[in-house]
Amino acid sequence: MLCALLFGTVLNSCQEDNSAVSEKLVSQAVLDQIWNLGFDNRNVQKIEEGYLVEGDIILTEADLHDHAEHITLRIAETEQYRTTNLVTGGVRTITVSIDTKLTDLNGYSAALDVALTRYNAEPMNLTFQRVGSSGGEIHLKKQNGNFLASAGFPSGGNPYSLIKINNNQIGQGTSSTFINFCASIMAHEIGHCIGFRHTDYMDRSYSCGIGGNEGSSGVGAIHIPGTPTGPNANSWMLACTSLNENRPFTANDQTAINTVY
Repeated sequence: MLCALLFGTVLNSCQEDNSAVSEKLVSQAVLDQIWNLGFDNRNVQKIEEGYLVEGDIILTEADLHDHAEHITLRIAETEQYRTTNLVTGGVRTITVSIDTKLTDLNGYSAALDVALTRYNAEPMNLTFQRVGSSGGEIHLKKQNGNFLASAGFPSGGNPYSLIKINNNQIGQGTSSTFINFCASIMAHEIGHCIGFRHTDYMDRSYSCGIGGNEGSSGVGAIHIPGTPTGPNANSWMLACTSLNENRPFTANDQTAINTVY
């Protein structure tokens, strides 16, 4: 879908990895588990960490067996959502590292600084600190494929540890336009790492042009109070983005972030 949408100037903000095992190897039992957790179970890809769903979300085997019960507001359109798993521990600093294979490319180092600055400007319990080329609680790694980026959700009270970035799809550059575009992708994936789902969870067609509800169960997508029930334009957690689009936090994004953290 990424290749098809690329020429229409709309990119899924994160897409499946070429290294993934063919969808036919994903059993119906696993697809049912993914659906029961509230995720779209179409185009699921088997990957090393578990399963890639909804284009950029990684679910581990442990995630598939999470039976915590939460209520999903099914009548919503494009409210903001969080997962059942969040980063815990109160006020804490999360370290972020980025591979030298990315920082050697034009714009990626600056983009990460912009993404972290956006989060650190918010009065939240989490602070993000860049620590170098390895060892961060969240690590950005260069990964080839037909996706833009991918990440997973928190586990054990800690953020998901790996964001895969595909520079071949994103490109590189030194302009503010490119840096802000790349920063928006990174901020989106960091959002998944700390527990946020897509803003248009209930109607993926809002940002992608196609698709609908990403899942229909009562778990896995918890409405964040105070976020709107109508279209939430330009949210940093919309499922799809346009080429070179900059998505700093909107007022509704800030409400979501500050309500959760």
